[in-house]
Parts: sequence; structure tokens; C-alpha cells
Amino acid sequence: MKTVVTFGELMLRLAPNGYLRFVQADSLEATYGGGEANVAVSLSNFGLDARFVTKLPTNEIGQAAVNSLRKYGVDTSNVVRGGARLGVYYLEKGASQRPSKVIYDRAYSSIALAEPKDFDWDKIFKDAEWFHFTGITPALGGGVADICLEACKKAMEKGIKVSFDLNYRKNLWSTEKAQEVITKLTPYIDVCIANEEDAEQVFGIKAGNTDVAGGKINHEGYKEVAEKLVRQYGFKMTATTLRESISASDNNWSAMLYDGKEFYFSKKYNVHIVDRVGGGDSFGAGLIYSQLNSYTPQASIEFAAAASCLKHTIEGDFNLMSVAEVKALAAGDSSGRVQR
Repeated sequence: MKTVVTFGELMLRLAPNGYLRFVQADSLEATYGGGEANVAVSLSNFGLDARFVTKLPTNEIGQAAVNSLRKYGVDTSNVVRGGARLGVYYLEKGASQRPSKVIYDRAYSSIALAEPKDFDWDKIFKDAEWFHFTGITPALGGGVADICLEACKKAMEKGIKVSFDLNYRKNLWSTEKAQEVITKLTPYIDVCIANEEDAEQVFGIKAGNTDVAGGKINHEGYKEVAEKLVRQYGFKMTATTLRESISASDNNWSAMLYDGKEFYFSKKYNVHIVDRVGGGDSFGAGLIYSQLNSYTPQASIEFAAAASCLKHTIEGDFNLMSVAEVKALAAGDSSGRVQR
């Protein structure tokens, strides 16, 4: 069984029921999620050995967070315990022309205060073939950025492929600080996942004639961005999701893969959204799975796009789909007919 290690923050998600606004809600539903944890759950559901690494408080909330991953078969044996608190995010789901809203309460979380000495990467990477993290993780604090760099260096030393989802968050750091830190990580990254906004914010690389707010996509502009990323930073492969926002409830969804030689575009899906949180993470998981299983570039991007399309139909952060279900959609079965 192929082993993938992911490293990042696992958070408590608190959300009003359905489409209630924060000011309407008398109660909040508690679930768990976070970029790299979401990837680990997807990969475990796909049948891989998914190892999630983080630091969580030694209390019942920290244990509940661990249990949320264990129930889907994720290996949590390398989760470090300690620190004072679990990060929290509040989600108000949007509908139609009303956008979703997220409020973070993650300062001084256990992982944000973690130190390099907390993690034994020789042990963590035993028999691993792939390492994945996102730009959110080094943004949590100086110590975590150092941990990411140490992990990347150890992965390269061991011949482990590294994927990185840029995931820029303006509430965590400035564009200048992000570029400073991430540029130190790029020599160790094989696969970079970056959407149009993140590539511009962190690397100053903009897709021409693309209107993110208006939902207009220009394929030639994205090709230019991908070529610049590969040329300037040495990535072996770049991938991006192409979201066309019609409203908070309906998006067109597709993706592009560039392997340094050719460009590959997936088919486009019209998605009626149930929950969009984790959509990018499910794409990353689909890409990792397909690459580890030696899919052709076209098949790889089709699988990743289909996986992330299906995640938009599932409540919560986690993509609870099987390989067979993703393959069926990628092959063209998008009718949504009842399966009997």
C-alpha cells in the first residue's frame, strides 16, 4: 500500500445549521477539518495509507479531533500532543448571491506554537512515497515555517515526492512575508497546486484576461502562469482548479495540469454546491492518488477534477467518495440517477 504523509493544522469547525446566518443561529454544529487533514481523509478513502501529522492539545477536544480522522482510517500515530488549544473556524454557508463567510479563531493553537524538535521526520517518513502540505501551514508562525522547511529537506533526502498547495491566506500573513518564506521552500517542491489568485498574491504571476469575481476564465492566461511557475521555480508539475463563480450556489468547475511539456484540461462540470469547503483539498488528493497510480496526465487531471466536483456535494470538510465513484464521474456518468 502506498503511503502519503500530510502535515498541517486540524481545526474545529462550528457552523449554523443549513443556511442560517450567524446572527440567526441558536446552536452550532461541531465537525473537524483542515487542508492537509482533508487530503489525508480523501486518500484514506481511496485506499492509500494516509498519515496525518500535527500537534493537538492533550484534552477531550484534541482527542475528538483525532477521532474524527481515525474513523476514516487515517494514521494518527505521529500526531504530537501538547499546547493549550485547538484552532477554531466558524462557517456561514452562502446561497445564491449571498457569499459564504469564514471567521477564524486560531491564534496560539497547539500547532502554531509547535517547534522543530516536536517532530521526528525520519520516523514519520518511514516507507513514505509522498509528502503534502499547504501554504496555510508555514503561515501559522515562524516555528512552523521552520518545521516545513526541515520536512521538505528530509523528504528530498529520502527521495519522497513533495506536493504543495499554495493556499494564500491574507489574514495569516502579508504577500511579502509569504513570498519570502515560500521561496525558501520551492527548491524542494515537485508539484505545485496554485489557483489564479494565489499565484498572483504570492509570486506576482497573473493570468491575463481573467475576471475572478466575474467568473471569466482565459485558458491561455493560465498556460502562461503555469509556464512561468515551472520556469522560475523549477516545479516538475503545476496544477490549478478553474472555478467560474456563477453564484454562491452554482459554479462551473474544471482544472488544468502542466507537466513542463504539455497542457491538459479536464472536462467542465456545472456544480450545484452543497458545501464548497475542502474543494481544493479534494482536488489535491485526487491529483496525488492519480500520480501515485501512474495515471496518464489527461486521466490524472480528469480524476482530480471529478473528485473535487463531487466534494462540493458533501457536507463538511471531508470528501467521502470512493475511487469507483470518482472514476464513474470522470468517465462521463454525471446524471445523478439513483444507484440501485
